[in-house]
Amino acid sequence: MAKDSEDSLLHKFKALQTAINKQILGQPQLVERMLLVLLANGHILVEGPPGLAKTKAIKTLAELIEGSFHRIQFTPDLLPSDITGTDIYRPETGEFTFQSGPIFHNLLLADEINRAPAKVQAALLEAMAEGQVSVGQRSLPMEPLFMVMATQNPLEQEGTYPLPEAQLDRFMLHVSVDYPQAEHEKQILELVECEAISAPPLAHPTLSQDDLFSARKSVLSLHLADAIKDYMVQLVVATRQPENYDPELAKLIAVGVSPRATIALSACAKAHAWIAGQEFVTPDNVQAVIHDVFRHRLILNFEADAQGIDADQITDRILQLVPVT
Repeated sequence: MAKDSEDSLLHKFKALQTAINKQILGQPQLVERMLLVLLANGHILVEGPPGLAKTKAIKTLAELIEGSFHRIQFTPDLLPSDITGTDIYRPETGEFTFQSGPIFHNLLLADEINRAPAKVQAALLEAMAEGQVSVGQRSLPMEPLFMVMATQNPLEQEGTYPLPEAQLDRFMLHVSVDYPQAEHEKQILELVECEAISAPPLAHPTLSQDDLFSARKSVLSLHLADAIKDYMVQLVVATRQPENYDPELAKLIAVGVSPRATIALSACAKAHAWIAGQEFVTPDNVQAVIHDVFRHRLILNFEADAQGIDADQITDRILQLVPVT
């Protein structure tokens, strides 16, 4: 791709990031992670207390790129057909026709995914992993642009169906969001007051799907040196064979990360480098995304839980132990 064309794509993504940050105050990391996943053709799981603009973030992104958006509120009584669609009998023709469900949109918000039963979660995860939906005897393909942002509320666990580790692995990133700082809280208050007084102007898409697919090609072609590949592999292996690095670490990890973690780490590091305007991936790019890649894939044992040690702390330790090549 020509240098001028690539610079234009990068400029459009920077403008997109700036536009979202003006609406989603105090959550720059969430905005950046959404764009990384969009560039890397993946899906994102966001966990945090209610009221942190998780829904508004993905809705704002959908308004600014070419594509359709839908939100599904996951509840215990939801059925797989409620999201995939179902065959409807037409008495006028005497035939069944397929009525597509909300999953057939470009950007999908799966709100409180852990409140839906396993069959509903499985239907969504099939679309995420296989790029298709099974309805009866048929398999229907998803659109080329298909991104799921699922949310979980960590505060209320009654009546929930936690995602199994194997299904969590389908998400490229698991982002943890927290409350904004005091100065951002005031800005949020002022923004809401302004929007209440006068409705904000309708957003116009600033990024076409063609631009997005071109940007994805640029990300894929970004130079990734063998030394960086070796570094990523060693970070992954350290979760599976922690005794080779630190015997104490081995006492805390039950199961290391999967090969999907290696793939996600590479894809997100490339996207992080590209959006920063770099021409190659550095260890800094890997270190910037590794916590969100490992957070839902590292399975810790009871001893780690008893000591109050989480996956982020284990990842920090692994970064200290594995030398940069």
